[in-house]
Amino acid sequence: MISTERTGWFKSSYSGGSQAECLEVARGHPDIPVRDSKTTPGPTLTFSATGWTTFVTAIKDGQLTAASCN
Repeated sequence: MISTERTGWFKSSYSGGSQAECLEVARGHPDIPVRDSKTTPGPTLTFSATGWTTFVTAIKDGQLTAASCN
């Protein structure tokens, strides 16, 4: 398990204006921990650097949408 207590979390400036769909990412780890900004004590997902790049690229390319998650 990754300890994120001492690591700063940040949100993208592109996060939704309603603040309802925000992810936070922590700096300072070899892998990339990601969490839901609305439930900060909740679980985190951890991506490898390659996995994170693939995930972000898929979102930017429209391969992952809310409809594809249903």
